[in-house]
Amino acid sequence: MSSENAIENLADFAALDPFFRIIQKGLAGLVDGEHFFDLLAEDVVTEYVVSVPGYPRRVEGRRAVADLYRNYGDAMVLAGADELAVHHDTDKSVVVLEYAVHGRAVHTGRAYDNHFVSVITIKDRQVTHWRDYLDPVAVFRALGWPAEPH
Repeated sequence: MSSENAIENLADFAALDPFFRIIQKGLAGLVDGEHFFDLLAEDVVTEYVVSVPGYPRRVEGRRAVADLYRNYGDAMVLAGADELAVHHDTDKSVVVLEYAVHGRAVHTGRAYDNHFVSVITIKDRQVTHWRDYLDPVAVFRALGWPAEPH
């Protein structure tokens, strides 16, 4: 699939639907768009400050974010998201979202429960900068890394 179709085929991202919905709920009334990717500026900068090995630290552009997220369902499938807390600094156009996601790792079948803090800058009703923090140990546990002794 060409990167031109990266975002148009939303079925590629079904494993992330609960994440998309909680972000849309947290940013409701502050950004425009019908889907998560619509909320992002074309030149959005996304930084993964606390993450996992092998994941990029910085991604630039809406299509690059879509390319990164497209294969998410190969590793994890989310079943829900909750615990949303929204903190909005109207003077700086910054929103901090705290939330949790729940699902299952595809290869191990283990439960995946993680908590996130996302610091989001909004300009002209689009997300222009996203700084993300997560619990990497939750990812490791779900994926079975490192392998537990028998």
